[in-house]
This record gives sequence, structure tokens and C-alpha cells, in this order.
Amino acid sequence: MIYRIIGFLLLIETAMLLCCGGVSLLYRGDDLPSFLQSAGITACVGFLLLLIGRGAEKRLGRRDGYVIVSVAWVAFSLFGMLPFYLSSYIPSVTNAFFETMSGFSSTGATILDDIERLPHGLLFWRSMTQWIGGLGIVFFTIAVLPIFGVGGIQVFAAEASGPTHDKVHPRIGITAKWIWSIYAGLTGALIILLMLGGMDVFDSICHAFATTGTGGFSTKQASIEFYHSPYIEYVISIFMFVSGINFTLLLLFVNGKFRKFIHDAELKWYLWSVIGFTAFIAIVLYYNSSMGVEEAFRKSLFQVASLHTSTGFATADYMTWPSVLWGTLTVIMIIGACAGSTTGGMKCIRLLILAKISRNEFKHITHPNAVLPVRVNKQVISPSIRSTVLAFSFLYAVLIIVGTLAMMGMGVGLLESLGCTISSLGNMGPGLGLCGPAYSWNELPDMGKWLMSFFMLLGRLELFTVLLLFSSDFWKKN
Repeated sequence: MIYRIIGFLLLIETAMLLCCGGVSLLYRGDDLPSFLQSAGITACVGFLLLLIGRGAEKRLGRRDGYVIVSVAWVAFSLFGMLPFYLSSYIPSVTNAFFETMSGFSSTGATILDDIERLPHGLLFWRSMTQWIGGLGIVFFTIAVLPIFGVGGIQVFAAEASGPTHDKVHPRIGITAKWIWSIYAGLTGALIILLMLGGMDVFDSICHAFATTGTGGFSTKQASIEFYHSPYIEYVISIFMFVSGINFTLLLLFVNGKFRKFIHDAELKWYLWSVIGFTAFIAIVLYYNSSMGVEEAFRKSLFQVASLHTSTGFATADYMTWPSVLWGTLTVIMIIGACAGSTTGGMKCIRLLILAKISRNEFKHITHPNAVLPVRVNKQVISPSIRSTVLAFSFLYAVLIIVGTLAMMGMGVGLLESLGCTISSLGNMGPGLGLCGPAYSWNELPDMGKWLMSFFMLLGRLELFTVLLLFSSDFWKKN
């Protein structure tokens, strides 16, 4: 059954590659043959896997779900790198895989030093990988699983491994389709608004894909700064913020359940976090640069929204700002936005639970016999969820340390190693130092690029899904 599902997903990827081939044909790009070859290879492997899985038992276990999710992401990246590699625009396998994994994991880190040299087909493919990867290849899986007569809850549990995954409909497949509709609607609205701001149709579509997918790949080397448009900056800032909200919550809003939307604890934490960090950075910029009030606010809002939602667009090189803001933006990278969104980072809900656990510990010291449940949205958080959040936080910190030390062992500087690790694990895009928003990651050693690609996958699937595959207990039949 796993072979069949992966095979079917590869056929979906074939259709995407052909779609980008159509864009290449429209703009008469020299990358059309690479898309046709890539689509042919992907389709052949997809049909072969379907053939191998013919007559499979229509049943999926929880373990199968974790395997499907991890394998789907790696398979999409392996076959998705083919257009870059076969067209010779990225002649290195390492760089081609890195760029593609960065896209499908909606990270947005790039090895390209001259993005505008790429033909339209490849630029469109870069943006599409982020749009597809943003909400999850897994949601595709959930939508197609009924074709094979199997349920999608195991796959959903593997991909959405956050503290909570609320259901708005008993059938997870229907929920997935509703959420995809909102996702597509946001993308369509942003395309129109960007076109009204002076972007051409092609750039509007690509930037809308990268914004709602919170990926951050731009068609310009200078990112959004290229357009010098306050209107475009404000519009993208708003849509980045909205894309950072739990999509289940957005679905409740669309269905008219405004009270539940407004009073959501995680949304409040996220909103006040964005407001607080924006105000602090704007004040520092106003008093330490030549920016006026409006420009300081706009640059601050954009960078906070971009890094809070792990999008990674840039309208300024924040490495030229006062050094206190580097640390502030690094904290924002680690926090992330809401669970159930297209974003990366630790997620606000986990930090909210950790804050309440910490507060209760202080109360326990003075009142040892008190029973102090942790409540979020008036619901008691079970001990199992609390332990999962604590384990996730510990692993997140350990991986940042291990990743930083490993990169430094490869000869990368401390600031760059720390920035790359936090950025990859949080699916951010820009890092620190020479891997900041003004630079590409091309200078990293090949081994470092493979390690950061693995960290992108870890971050996108929230650690446990991938790390479970390295546990011997996971593979035991019982």
C-alpha cells in the first residue's frame, strides 16, 4: 500500500512538472526539455511503484503513516530536483537537492547567487514546490487515500505532530479539502492584490505561492526589496501573518464561529508577539538609523512577520542593523507562528504550554499540595501532551547545539553555523552572518548542505516523525 500511495503521489508530481513545462513553453525557455525528461522519469517510477503495490491490502497502520510521510517528502525532493539538474542551471546534485528540499519544506534557503538568470519555468517550479510543500504533501495524500479505500488519520497524525490537531469534521479527508480551499482562496486573493500593486502576472503568482506557503523563494535576487513598494510590503506582511494562523482556526472563522476564533489562546499569543517585537524593533531602528517613523515601522513589521512565520522574504539586510536586533530576530525564528499553519519554528502553542507549566512550578513551590492543571482554551492539557511538548523542546535545543557544532566542525563560522541550524530546523530561509538575507548558502560545504537538508526535513515534520525511523523499536513487528 505504501508503494501504491508513493507511486500515485509521484504521478501528481509528474502533472506539476508538466504544468511548469507549459510555463516554459509559454515563455519559450530553454528549460522545456528538462521538464519533459523529468516528468517522463517521474511517471515511469510512479507507474512502477503502482504496479508493485497492485493488489495490496487496503489497510494502513500508524507506523505506515510515519513511513509514508517521510518517504513522500524525500521522494518529492529527489524527483523535484531533476529539472534543476538536467537543465544544468544547478549542475551539482548536492545543490539541486538542497534547493528542492528547501522548497518542499517551505524553508526558502537558496544556493543561487543570480536567481534572475533562471528561465521562467524553473522560477515557477521553485515557487510551486513551496506552495505544495507549505500545507503539506501529506494533505494531498489524505485527499487521495480514499481512492485506495484506506483512511488518512494515521498519515495526518504523522504529519501534524504538534500538540493539538482539532477536527472540524469527523472525516479528516473533508477537513483537508476545506483547508485546501482556504489555502487556494488566500493565494488567489494575494495574486490579485499584488497585480494591483504593479507586479506582473508571473511574479504575482510566484510570490503569492511563496507567501501563503510561507516559503520565501522570490523571483528576484533582492527579494521584495526589488520592488521598492510600501504597498506590496504591507500586503505581503498581512498575508504572511494570516498564513501563520492555524488553518483549522481560519476554517472556523470562515464558518462564522468568530467567538472561538477571537478567544483562541494561541492566536492571542501570536498576535501580541508580533505586535511586541514589531514595536521594539521599530523603536530601535528609529533611534539608531536614518529611517523615519513609517519606514522603521514598515521594515520592522515585514521582517518580524517574515521570520515569525518562517517565510524568509526580505526588504532589508538585518545584519546591518544594531546587533541587539540580530538576537531579537533569532528569538523570533525559534518561536515560529501557530501549530496547524504552513509555518516552522517551535510554534506558539508549545511556548504557551511551557509558560503555563513553568508558572505552575512556581506555585507548586509555595503550595506543594495544590492540584494545578494546565489549561489552554479552557481545556485541560493532558500529562501525555505536556510530556510530548517538554520532549520536543528538549530535542529542539539539542539539535540546535548538535547542528551548530557539526557545522563548525566543517569550518563554518559560529554565527553562520548557529544561524543556518536555527533557520533550517525552523524552516526559516535566511540565517545570520554570511548566510543572512543578503547572501546565498552556496559557500557552505557539501556535507553541510546535506546536513541542513536533513534538518529542513526534521523541522518540517516536527522532529518525531523522522527521528522515529531511526529507532529500532519502531521496526519491531510487535
